[in-house]
Amino acid sequence: MPVQDRLGRPLRDLRVSVIDACNFRCPYCMPAERTPEGFGLDRDGRLTFDEIERLVRGFVRLGVRKLRLTGGEPLLRKNLPELVAQLAAIAGVEDLALTTNGSLLAGQADALRRAGLHRLTVSLDSLDPDRFAALSGGRGRVEQVLAGIAAAEAAGFGSIKINCVVRRGANEADVLPLAAHFRGTGHVLRFIEYMDVGTCNGWRAQDVVPSAELREAIHARWPLRPLAARYRGEVANRHAFEDGAGEIGFVSSISAPFCGDCQRARLSADGRLFGCLFAANGRDLRPSLAGPDSGIDAAISGVWQARADRYSEQRAERPGASGRRIEMFMIGG
Repeated sequence: MPVQDRLGRPLRDLRVSVIDACNFRCPYCMPAERTPEGFGLDRDGRLTFDEIERLVRGFVRLGVRKLRLTGGEPLLRKNLPELVAQLAAIAGVEDLALTTNGSLLAGQADALRRAGLHRLTVSLDSLDPDRFAALSGGRGRVEQVLAGIAAAEAAGFGSIKINCVVRRGANEADVLPLAAHFRGTGHVLRFIEYMDVGTCNGWRAQDVVPSAELREAIHARWPLRPLAARYRGEVANRHAFEDGAGEIGFVSSISAPFCGDCQRARLSADGRLFGCLFAANGRDLRPSLAGPDSGIDAAISGVWQARADRYSEQRAERPGASGRRIEMFMIGG
């Protein structure tokens, strides 16, 4: 039976972190100087595929229709297509997606597609090789990511979402080149405002490039027209190129908070349920796995029905307010 939180928001979207380790050290998420080498849960600390499937079935019984696999970097999780196949077979799952940095995608795209994955999102903050390497903490090569996107296209993935986090003084120069590169490809480029996720990324308001500034710069080169939201809680403000060359999006958590309509829950790799990307603590669902399915449903319902999270809006209402929050690499973006 569908559940609602204290603000009347249904539970429709679940992000599942399959691993908290990553092979990149992006400064806005998992900075190298704040994250030990080899960081991540050991095998026994993570949910098994069967445990993930059983928990996901509980979320689906309560209204979830969209699943997204995240990390860390989810493609580091061994045999991930097996989990994709298990989740794709669950009745009621209408959309199954995965977010990746793309570095390992070339070798796995075909298996993921055959396993039943519907959609892909690839993070790509620059097309310049040197700048991309710096933005990945010296770990990434843009050629590998572009090869991964090409492999995903060949495997049959259609409209891939390309996410770029823009930070002032870091990669504003990449905005127009990225737009030029993906125009006409059928993929959807999305520019994301640099967010104050976690507590280790040294976020400063002056490092944020507002979406309006980016939209104006792109519109001056290629005229844009706004598109209507497709569903309640959609995070990206969508625009189309007037010349028909596709769609572009802007995620404006800082300048235009939208979390009042959020229908998204997050499950960490160790089985904790978080109601918000900016939450400090999560409810451990692992104990519920020892009992019947009704216990799983009750645990999830209890968290969701008590939820009143709207951090981004509260940030705007109370500038300067802060507190310890879970790091983004623990529960995905």
